[in-house]
Amino acid sequence: MTDAIVAGLLAGYGVAVPVGAIAVLVIGLTARTSLRVGAAAALGVATADGVYAAVAVLGGAALADLISPVAGPLRWVAVAVLVVLAAHTAVSAVRRHRNPAAAAGTDRALSTPSRAYAGLLALTLLNPMTVIYFAALVLGRRAADGRTAAAEAVFVLAVFAASASWQLLVAGGGSLVGRLLAGPRGRLLTALASSVLVVVLALGLLVPGWP
Repeated sequence: MTDAIVAGLLAGYGVAVPVGAIAVLVIGLTARTSLRVGAAAALGVATADGVYAAVAVLGGAALADLISPVAGPLRWVAVAVLVVLAAHTAVSAVRRHRNPAAAAGTDRALSTPSRAYAGLLALTLLNPMTVIYFAALVLGRRAADGRTAAAEAVFVLAVFAASASWQLLVAGGGSLVGRLLAGPRGRLLTALASSVLVVVLALGLLVPGWP
């Protein structure tokens, strides 16, 4: 059982730690809104990682083979969603900076914990490479020695715990950025910088092996 916990933690951190478009999105969202919203977004990402870990445990190579043919289209959908979110963030930030009163209700896409959780959960689930990553790990572990159902459940929970701890740390960093740049100009710069980074990292999804 200890081996399953360690394997799950390593797998969870392995998929969560690399800073990509999702992490930048969580940081920027937290900086613009609040730690509550950012934490909800972080848990949405971690839930998606846990779901894919469970899918890999249950289906293994069969599901990986099923998803592979649509990996390309799903990647394009993820890129499109990220670019749209980045554009929405930038436009809303500029409107809010120019006229705070008139723009108070324009940035609602991910402005509450429930919306942030659902939005980041859905966006992270668009990454089919995650289930392939976990499927490879699960198959490798099974090849080494057999695992019980309880051990596999512990593995999935450990993946979620590792991913959640890292994503919450990322959200905390966004909260710190938000406090340091609390003024109108600081929040505008934060939003625009986040939007640019999200677009760059989203387009990077189309380049094999990067980022």
